[in-house]
Amino acid sequence: MSEPLLRIEELTISLPSEQGPRRIIDRITLDLYPGQVMGLVGESGSGKSMTALAVMGLLPRTASVEAGHIWFEARDLLALAERDMRAVRGAQIAMIFQNPRAALNPILRAGDQVARAVKIHRRLSKQAAYDTAIELLQHVGIPDAAIRARAYPHQLSGGMAQRVLVAMMLACQPKLLIADEPTTGLDVTIQAQIFELFKDVQTETGATLLLITHDLGVVSETCQRVAVMYAGQIMEVAPVEGLFARPQHPYTERLLGSILRVDVPSDLDTTQALSPINLTYDSLGCRFTSQCPYVRPVCQEHRPPALEVINDHTVFCYKYTDEVS
Repeated sequence: MSEPLLRIEELTISLPSEQGPRRIIDRITLDLYPGQVMGLVGESGSGKSMTALAVMGLLPRTASVEAGHIWFEARDLLALAERDMRAVRGAQIAMIFQNPRAALNPILRAGDQVARAVKIHRRLSKQAAYDTAIELLQHVGIPDAAIRARAYPHQLSGGMAQRVLVAMMLACQPKLLIADEPTTGLDVTIQAQIFELFKDVQTETGATLLLITHDLGVVSETCQRVAVMYAGQIMEVAPVEGLFARPQHPYTERLLGSILRVDVPSDLDTTQALSPINLTYDSLGCRFTSQCPYVRPVCQEHRPPALEVINDHTVFCYKYTDEVS
């Protein structure tokens, strides 16, 4: 396998609280390879979006990176000055946020916003950039692109606004695309169209795609690999087929077991419920210990090591070791 395009290495991020700093991202490690579609899944509050913001260099001012590295093409993004990071952000790494209308400038027309991205990253003239923007809007499936380009964000549907953001992303021609819950608030039909658009864009450009979502159905249809997060920790990383067929971490088992499926007989009495994530929980060990049926004393004291239990299937769990204390 080639070298990772992006490697998140032992990343730890904390936020202040009345009880002192709280680790909201706890020693996570994740590799993304060129051309790969990786899913990052987990419940709300698990740290998915915060991980993406760390990659983009857009962490809240109150957030503190305690340890770790984010390597992108052999450069540590966490060590870059803001001026250097701006050259990476957009041009080489682009991100689509959860609320497309909020991500767009409300006082600029859609076409002007795409043209601005084109002009900055391709250094074209104003007219050439605008013409290219119209072409990009057409490319992402916006009908009557020249007319829609004159609309303000509040005049666009959620699906149209998301397509404008995809057009802006294509204008930058990045190597890494990060989509953070890109279909939040959209109806099911539009969601399917947006995900098809992402697949087409990724196939066409060969870019690496990190898809952040809590929808495991989307992951199964879109991604090649998937990482499962819980309470700021990575629990399991595996090929999509292997994860769904043979989940190895107790949390992943419970997560998949909590879903009602039409192809598997089940009822509400047998479906496994998950307790909400305790956002104030801070532990040196595994953060799933309070709900884990296999918990050992060592689980609460030390972070489990990464173990390759099946080919290319990594799990962070003492269940697969002989260590008991």
